[in-house]
Amino acid sequence: MEPLLIGIAGGTASGKTTIANRIAGAIKGNIIIIRQDNYYHSYPDKTFEERARLNFDHPHAFDTELLVSHLKKLKNNLAVEIPVFDYITHLRSNETIDIQPAKVIILEGILIFENKELRDLLDIKLFIDTDADLRIIRRMERDIKERERSFTSIINQYRSTVRPMHLEFVEPSKRFADIIIPVGAHNNVAIDMIIRSIKQKLSIREED
Repeated sequence: MEPLLIGIAGGTASGKTTIANRIAGAIKGNIIIIRQDNYYHSYPDKTFEERARLNFDHPHAFDTELLVSHLKKLKNNLAVEIPVFDYITHLRSNETIDIQPAKVIILEGILIFENKELRDLLDIKLFIDTDADLRIIRRMERDIKERERSFTSIINQYRSTVRPMHLEFVEPSKRFADIIIPVGAHNNVAIDMIIRSIKQKLSIREED
């Protein structure tokens, strides 16, 4: 049986990971989550200061070609080795993650609907629509605690790349979604409906 591929897009800190985890917890069994963030390009030839100034919110920041090839392999029930990105050094790690085929694959990321080849692989496309003020607060909390960023660097990055790229690429990609979820992970009604729909699709596929 070909796996069901679910895409979860939305702005930075919109609640994509939380919803992906909720779906995975409800579906249980053979399910994997892949994050677009793992597929950032790596620039080991640049200094740390140069890497820190890169625009990580532009579509060109991602190795989409590799991501597409990995998803195609998984849809053909083949295992892949996905890269690991270090957010502190802005480099890919030497390690990789072994991902085995699964009946459900969740892909989450800010720009997964921007690329047509990528979104055409998705069976279900969800967009998490969370207010910008909540997203920047969450991003600050995450980047300070988990990525050792300073308050000033977070604000500068948000003004210079995060917000402009959101308006140029992320927000317009919302039109490609099958379902738009307002208020993110707090929308229990929408999430419950989506989980029921996924279970129904899986049941139909298994019967076929």
